[in-house]
Amino acid sequence: MLLRIPQALQPDELAQVRQLILAADWADGRITAGSQSGTVKNNLQLPEDLPAAQQARHLVSVALARNPMFVTGALPKSVYPPLFNRYGGGTGTNHFGNHIDNAVRTHAATARHVRTDISCTLFLSDPASYDGGELVVQDTYGEQRIKFEAGDLVMYPGTSVHRVEPVTRGERLACFFWIESMVRADAQRRLLYEMDMAITSLRQKDLAQSAQGTAESPEVVRLTGCYHNLLRMWAEV
Repeated sequence: MLLRIPQALQPDELAQVRQLILAADWADGRITAGSQSGTVKNNLQLPEDLPAAQQARHLVSVALARNPMFVTGALPKSVYPPLFNRYGGGTGTNHFGNHIDNAVRTHAATARHVRTDISCTLFLSDPASYDGGELVVQDTYGEQRIKFEAGDLVMYPGTSVHRVEPVTRGERLACFFWIESMVRADAQRRLLYEMDMAITSLRQKDLAQSAQGTAESPEVVRLTGCYHNLLRMWAEV
């Protein structure tokens, strides 16, 4: 499932994150690359232990935790601490070729392991400010070319081959990270997401039609039970 989450960061949060990371010292992006992806990775990355990276990471983490669409779509069990990358801007580093993310990431500071069920990119640059830089994800529906508004997030299966096209004008800033989901299988997460969205819509209609604004139909109660029983069947916690 490829899912767009609009305005995962609010404008004031986006401005704070950009200010923090733009003033920091960047390093070669290959510091976290695997043996295969390191051969095609040509970007800059913010070292994980920099104070600016930690502050920006905190802002992103707080914003995601309060976003119901993110929680419903990912059903997160563990989130790898967000990282930041930079393409173009006269740095001579402007693309990341086809690769697939390592199945398990280990955080350097905590030694905590995260299985990368879901890959995430949070766009931090105005798309009109740079040319190229599309995130290209190959999935069963064909190739998806993604270039969202600043503050928007995309989630897609960690099993997908993907790349970042060369940035030929301007600069592309982004935040990226991985999620280990309580529900490992993408098809099961998709089913739960669609069911949850449908139940939410039905509940809103029920509440709008009830005289006191509190009643929910027996059908909605039963569907909600089905959702939770499926989650109980599939979740690893």
